[in-house]
Amino acid sequence: MKLNVDLQNHSYPIYIERNTIQKVHEYIPVTRKIAIITDTGVPEKWVNIVKEQCPDSFICTIPQGEPSKCFDQYKNLLEEMISHNMSRKDAIIAVGGGVVGDLAGFVAASYMRGIDFYNIPTTVLSQVDSSVGGKVAIDMGSYKNIVGAFWQPKTVIIDPNVLSTLSLRQQHNGLCEALKMGLILDDHLVSLFEQETIDIDAIITRSIELKRDVVQQDERESNLRKILNFGHTIGHAIESAYGLNTYLHGECVAMGMLFFIEDKTLKQRVLNIYKKLGLPQVPNYDTSTLLEYVTHDKKSSHNTVSTILVEQSGSYIIKELSFKEIQEVLERGPYEE
Repeated sequence: MKLNVDLQNHSYPIYIERNTIQKVHEYIPVTRKIAIITDTGVPEKWVNIVKEQCPDSFICTIPQGEPSKCFDQYKNLLEEMISHNMSRKDAIIAVGGGVVGDLAGFVAASYMRGIDFYNIPTTVLSQVDSSVGGKVAIDMGSYKNIVGAFWQPKTVIIDPNVLSTLSLRQQHNGLCEALKMGLILDDHLVSLFEQETIDIDAIITRSIELKRDVVQQDERESNLRKILNFGHTIGHAIESAYGLNTYLHGECVAMGMLFFIEDKTLKQRVLNIYKKLGLPQVPNYDTSTLLEYVTHDKKSSHNTVSTILVEQSGSYIIKELSFKEIQEVLERGPYEE
């Protein structure tokens, strides 16, 4: 399947199909110098399949994990680009999950004021969410994505076959972002999680269609695209407070969504899906600690936070909550009756 992201100045195709990783050379102009950026968690066979199709390419491998989204790795990659005499006509291909895509995209956005960027996401999380939309960034300290840019990829290639080497926990971690998409935009997508057998190809495709539609309407997150932050206000705070050695990003988003699902019946549906996916429960947290992270979140403005609430599956409300109201939400907890 081919989907097009139609933007005023940065339109691009998304290919979603099994075995597409073997056809990279059909979708990407490879007769130029190409830096393939990946991490130590990506099986070499996927990286090598891409490299074999790019005759003048080199591989840059960063350590796996969120800590690699930092200034040091950003600087190292820029130095690699310079040492290989990369020009404005050359390109970067990201082969990996969200960390690789975010970091590689930010390098592409800033090297020589911007070079072509292609994304081949290899995790469920990046396939259903971060690979599409052009938000690229690095972290600073414990603050996620605080330094970044909007830099749209030229092409996104999604091959569900690469998920065969991904752990079940990582697969379920990524599905949390897809469930988020359904809760705010499409109850049918939510219902796909309630089927006896989860059709991951169908979930990926529908999630990308929804994400594409939102990005087309609001490329730079001035209004509508804020809805994609559902679950992230408190989820990012949990992620920052406990670190990704404890919980994965999607797991934290799943926790964060519970605080803002206002219908008891819907919340129970969601909790049943969480149980099916084996997701961890929200830990016993310190309210003041999480509130401190919320106040430094990019979505914060003066004394309020732009927050997404869900009353019915497939719909949303954008509401500006004061820090006092966020504090009350945290004090109430995610499992209140």
